[in-house]
Amino acid sequence: MAYDVIVIGSGPGGYVAAIRASQLGFKTAIVERENLGGICLNWGCIPTKALLKSAQVLEYMQHSKDYGITVADAQVDFPAVIKRSRGVADKMSRGVQFLMKKNKIDVLMGNGKLKSKGQVEVTDKDGKATVHDAKHIILATGARARELPNLKIDGKNVIGYREALALPTQPKSMIVVGSGAIGVEFAYFYATLGTKVTIVEFMPRIVPVEDEDISKELEKIYKKKGIEIMTNASVEAVEATGNGVKAKVKTATGEISLEADVVLSAVGIAANIENIGLEQLGIKTDKGRVVVDGYYQTNVPGVYAIGDMVPGQALAHVASKEAIVCVEALAYNEKKYAHKPATIDYMNIPGCTYCAPEVASVGYTEKAAREAGYEVKVGKFPFSASGKATAAGATEGFVKVIFDAKYGEWLGTHMIGANVTEIIAETVVARKLETTYQEVLDSIHPHPTMSESVKDAIEVAYGEAIHL
Repeated sequence: MAYDVIVIGSGPGGYVAAIRASQLGFKTAIVERENLGGICLNWGCIPTKALLKSAQVLEYMQHSKDYGITVADAQVDFPAVIKRSRGVADKMSRGVQFLMKKNKIDVLMGNGKLKSKGQVEVTDKDGKATVHDAKHIILATGARARELPNLKIDGKNVIGYREALALPTQPKSMIVVGSGAIGVEFAYFYATLGTKVTIVEFMPRIVPVEDEDISKELEKIYKKKGIEIMTNASVEAVEATGNGVKAKVKTATGEISLEADVVLSAVGIAANIENIGLEQLGIKTDKGRVVVDGYYQTNVPGVYAIGDMVPGQALAHVASKEAIVCVEALAYNEKKYAHKPATIDYMNIPGCTYCAPEVASVGYTEKAAREAGYEVKVGKFPFSASGKATAAGATEGFVKVIFDAKYGEWLGTHMIGANVTEIIAETVVARKLETTYQEVLDSIHPHPTMSESVKDAIEVAYGEAIHL
């Protein structure tokens, strides 16, 4: 078959690219080797949120007396929790199948590989290979769990996020290696359900990409939940014991041994760039990612790459936007689209971590802003002073805003608290529009809401606090 566009990979980058291409009049096909929706829908973003919701419901029941409601002793049915999560993922994957049919996109099931310029080879599960021609080929093969040399994922003693989503039984104890989003989300889920969790983090603080105040607050809350945290530490070796695993952990003060039922490796991701024909076409890579320009064109004309396999934040919403920019740019070049799309500002990408309390941020941290030469105004508003948070019984955390003192530019926002992932978008839009602090204060925020705490934090930054 001959197509205008073939997309290899159907995650939040791939399926969005295929839909936008079809909308713009391209005859489109998408190649997927496993399940439509990719890792995000099937083994990442969506099923983890389902697990986290189950943990949150359990916490509500455990603290129901705080709300004047008495509930009989809540019990965890671990297999049922996992089953619900898998059901949510399956439903979302079926939703992508519907979108492919709706947009008249051909789905080619199998392993996709660049065969030559303008050709994609698809090998199905029976080993049968077919070759398809395409004027434009978009690579969107995503990423997988990264493996450390001394921490190989075997699926039993050392597991990755995929196994952690579908364990047959709940472990009594778990060592989580790495405290990025994946690590702290699973730590919260398993600890809430009763697993004894220890986090081992190589860096000096947990969630190390976040503002330092966020790291301190989350560590304090996690320790209060009973999660043990070891920073400036690394797992050097893991050996199986009769009942689980023994991990050799190197710390600043020496080496110690930890025992647990299982080790979860959450040390980041590695891009899926192997065995897809990059070398055959001479497509350039650097540090394990495909090199692209601002419109995701590789060094080979007609071949593009988006999502986790290219430089930039490895996030679902980033992949989706890269998909749209990529397709609209190639459509513009073929006079199928009215204007050339704007390139992405990677300094204005929101990051969200769905542990409890949630973490959300965008823009500069306070330290990064100062290092960049800005004189800053910083405001911090605790949710303990929020009427809505107090009524909801969710007073942990705060909103922290950072502004340029000279021009009033909104440099960054960092939040930790209940549902903060739902309110970070205000900062993203405001920064895109180059809004100043005064314009935000002149915009009336609804009361009582958690979101008005953003306005309250800005008032603190400028010495105009009303509620603090």
